[in-house]
Amino acid sequence: MTLRLTGRHLIAGEWRDSGGTFLSAPSTGEGRVFFAGTQELVDAAAEGAEDAFWSFGYSTREERAAFLEAIAEEIDRRGVQITEIGVEETGLPAARLKGERGRTIGQLRLFASHIRDGAYLDRRHDPALPDRQPSARPDLHMLQRPIGPVAVFGASNFPLAFSTAGGDTAAALAAGCPVVVKGHGAHPGTGEIVAQAISAAITRLGLHPGVFSLVQGGKRDVGEVLVTHPLIKAVGFTGSLAGGRALFDLCARRPEPIPFFGELGSVNPMFLLPHAVEARGAEIGKGWAASLTMGAGQFCTNPGVAFVIEGPAAEALIAATVEGLRGVDRQAMLTDGIAAAYRDGARRVGAAEGVEEIVGSSCETRHAAPHLFETTGEVWQRDHAIREEVFGPLGIVVKLQDLAEMESIARGLVGQLTATLHLDDGDAAAARRLLPILERKAGRVLANGFPTGVEVSDAIVHGGPYPASTNFGATSVGTLSIRRFLRPVCYQGLPSDIMPADIAG
Repeated sequence: MTLRLTGRHLIAGEWRDSGGTFLSAPSTGEGRVFFAGTQELVDAAAEGAEDAFWSFGYSTREERAAFLEAIAEEIDRRGVQITEIGVEETGLPAARLKGERGRTIGQLRLFASHIRDGAYLDRRHDPALPDRQPSARPDLHMLQRPIGPVAVFGASNFPLAFSTAGGDTAAALAAGCPVVVKGHGAHPGTGEIVAQAISAAITRLGLHPGVFSLVQGGKRDVGEVLVTHPLIKAVGFTGSLAGGRALFDLCARRPEPIPFFGELGSVNPMFLLPHAVEARGAEIGKGWAASLTMGAGQFCTNPGVAFVIEGPAAEALIAATVEGLRGVDRQAMLTDGIAAAYRDGARRVGAAEGVEEIVGSSCETRHAAPHLFETTGEVWQRDHAIREEVFGPLGIVVKLQDLAEMESIARGLVGQLTATLHLDDGDAAAARRLLPILERKAGRVLANGFPTGVEVSDAIVHGGPYPASTNFGATSVGTLSIRRFLRPVCYQGLPSDIMPADIAG
């Protein structure tokens, strides 16, 4: 299949242009012209989605499962095209994009299997008790129902798994909600090819074309119009804290406030306990260096800070980390803006009083080299600037005096996507004290591993208390993510022949 781009938006089944255009900024090659999003396109997409909801929102689980599987098949058919344009736009290696495509396809198929089972509907039934005293009880059924059209913002760092047909889109479609995607300007060509795949699946199955739309590019106001559109009933977002918080506030200020499921930022702290550091500090340091620099550090679960009790074993761990980082070549970042923000973040951390840079080199291009800084628990506690996420391969070692200081620092953390314990048998008592603290701070707590890499499964949680995400009760990865786009409805005393088919099973 030959790569074919139109630069247009997909709006309720029609490939449409608009008055303005923008030029993509690929990692390699010349930029391509794409039409820019407008308020008029958002209106048309939202209206198409609302119209589609009256059929798609009441479709059977089997029909929606078949749709998800058809999207997976159509994406797979365009695999060569997706890899070609994805490498060009993002600078990510072909192997990474192939793996991400496999994850995206697998996610769609997993969600299809999950909704066929029906357990996610959380069906409940309280039979009528007409003779109960002092008052009778009516017949009550409860069922989870789709909420309506959902807006999804594509992520810069995952052009497939968190973008056009990524987790938020797959979850919303599985729930029965039409989707309007605001494509990310970092990879508009990749977004269009995936949108072509979704469009082909819609046509194959004869679905309402408004079930999916893609609005490309556009200024910030296009995103604002989308989240404030009265027909949009929820938003899925993966991106920066500043951008996400601004959209979250807009959702809250609407005449009808709607849920904003934003995954915003995290430093993903690691707590390195004494016996583990003594026994295998060099191994931990080497593993941290590899995790920190994977994909140029452009993962939301990148482990950006390690807390360790000072001493010879800690120094050996740091030396192994330094050795591992110095063996890493510069890597291309996803956009010029991300590269510039990474450089600014490194300067900010390095300029803080009481912080020492132990690995680093200047680079004023789109390529990034790793940075490693060292400081103390006292400095960490007093300087908020060094506690903020730096998106890229930057790590901070925080040396502590004892386990009591480690617990104090854990209590002072803001919300995180992940928190990691490195421990051996002798660390069990300390780990038991830390675990209740960390489970209040993070959506995923792991032991003796590194958080980069998020398994798409039933039990995974990718979310956490603010500012990791805007809704601590949700996950943006895994089958539980479907529940974000459902709400419970109770049916009291309705005749069985008019109740939703899913009530029966």
